[in-house]
Amino acid sequence: MDEKVAARADQVAAPRRSPSQQRSRERVERMLSAASALIAEQGSDAMRMGEVAERAEVSIGSLYQFFPDKRAIVWALAERYTAESQACIAAALKDVGDAEGLRQAFSELVDIYYNLFLAEPVMRDIWSGTQADKALRELELADSRANAEFLVAVLKRLRPNADPVGLETTAFLVWQMGEAAMRLAISVEREEGDRLVAAYKRMALRELVGE
Repeated sequence: MDEKVAARADQVAAPRRSPSQQRSRERVERMLSAASALIAEQGSDAMRMGEVAERAEVSIGSLYQFFPDKRAIVWALAERYTAESQACIAAALKDVGDAEGLRQAFSELVDIYYNLFLAEPVMRDIWSGTQADKALRELELADSRANAEFLVAVLKRLRPNADPVGLETTAFLVWQMGEAAMRLAISVEREEGDRLVAAYKRMALRELVGE
């Protein structure tokens, strides 16, 4: 996460304190699990702090010790999904050394990401609100830039004489368009969504590997 996004997190969504002991970490995990379940059931807009505390079996005071408001909980969940996705992308692209490897790895990553959006209502809820929440929008952009760096590393291996700025621009645009494509795909019927994702993959791969 870049410095701008980190600063924004400190201002609007950071926990009042981070759990330092195992017992506290387990309590925070219960809080986030409870919030995740509630978001899956009713959406983040309808979620209430009291409901989170009740479901997590903690006092409302204990909840506020770690999360000053609902936005802090949503931010923590968004950061978790972001970290998990970046780790998956980094692992998938780390050893790619040729065009065919990139084609296969990228296609698999898109499928994994799409299936995550389909399977995780919490993820869908969080990212559907990025346009309305500036902090989440900045997190999404930082995530796209970080993912683009993994892709740039591959493109530099494949095209060592290419303009690095051009490669960075292409990679960033590909990932950001991917976020938009996923949101569009899950907002329509599954059959159409599948076609949209397949079309995105074809378009992106033409740009990346000339397919």
